[in-house]
Amino acid sequence: MTLAEGATWAIAGLATAGVIARPLRWPEWIWAVTGAGVLILFGLMPLGQAGRAVAKGLDVYLFLIGMMLLSETAREHGAFDWIAATAVNMAGRSRARLFALVYATGVVVTTFMSNDATAVVLTPAVFVAAKKAKADPLPLLFACALVANAASFVLPISNPANLVLYGGHMPPLGAWMAAFALPSLASILVTFAVLRLTQRARIAGGCAFDVARATLSGGGKLALAGIGLTALLLLIVSALDIELGLPTALAGIATAVIVSLLAGRSPLTLARSVSWGVLPLVAGLFVLVEALDRTGVIAWVARGLRAMLTDPARAAAISGTTLAFVSNAMNNLPAGLIASSAITQAQPPQIVTDALLIGVDLGPNLSVTGSLATILWLQAIRREGEDVSFLAFLKVGAVAMPLALLAALGARLLIG
Repeated sequence: MTLAEGATWAIAGLATAGVIARPLRWPEWIWAVTGAGVLILFGLMPLGQAGRAVAKGLDVYLFLIGMMLLSETAREHGAFDWIAATAVNMAGRSRARLFALVYATGVVVTTFMSNDATAVVLTPAVFVAAKKAKADPLPLLFACALVANAASFVLPISNPANLVLYGGHMPPLGAWMAAFALPSLASILVTFAVLRLTQRARIAGGCAFDVARATLSGGGKLALAGIGLTALLLLIVSALDIELGLPTALAGIATAVIVSLLAGRSPLTLARSVSWGVLPLVAGLFVLVEALDRTGVIAWVARGLRAMLTDPARAAAISGTTLAFVSNAMNNLPAGLIASSAITQAQPPQIVTDALLIGVDLGPNLSVTGSLATILWLQAIRREGEDVSFLAFLKVGAVAMPLALLAALGARLLIG
């Protein structure tokens, strides 16, 4: 390894560690952008190539813009609070039933709005619902965190990491459903079973019933309608094999503007509430991964992948499992970017690519460092005065993730 390659690895590693650990409590994007800037400053990454790396993420940025605007519109107009309160009243004084309803709501939100929406928007609403129900919030919060990853490969739109792994060129919806319907079901059910078992003491007993629920405003109804129409649009776009980014962004912008104006509010006020730091975070990660590619690491990964392709089923099992655990060491966005580049070079069979996607989506359920959604979930619960340590999350994740991964990969291999 040359001095330049060693320096590139060191800078990329420190930047990734900063994203995960957030020293000084600085936002994640600062560390990713700083790492990218240092690489450019010291000549380890040519400016032009860095620009091309950032441009590779255009479809991902557009997708995130649309989803964040949809989520913030729904939150601003009380749609998620209304859904959470409805779940409390439907629980009929049963904490176990409330837990199941929250989990089911998380499945729906993740499927049609992405795992980040579940982590960022649904989680605070669930916390409020738990307080209204006088129930222990922790099992419900764990349900939000783990379902956000467990259900994130039901549809192409369920996780931005899906766009990253496939480089923005998603399989047609029919092919996607054929490959992932059964693995997604296995992942969701096994994760629920593990959570239900590990949290059984906390969800035993009764809870409050008939809590106050504000009437859903006109803006809230329009926001939910916008979400529904966007989900339908994206299903159609995906079926037509069209990139998802631009339609998602246009739908999100249109929903935010229309709902805000009809409610007599400024769309700019809503836009200021969006966590725009996610965009430079992803852009910085694209640059860091491109820099690592220049050191030959992705070519090395691709060679290792090609060497296993004599037995595609074995290659799928090994590569998917490996990526699941690697995602916790370096976060699944950069891990997915590396895997995507390796796929481009190695050209593995579809079953291997699908296994890698399952690994990069489901693997982060092991620890709080695994995905952007889980990191955002942790920030959300801290704002509500709750906290979950790395070890406390690991105790649940160490059971839930491997079992769900085994079930999902096994289901995908069964399909063939």
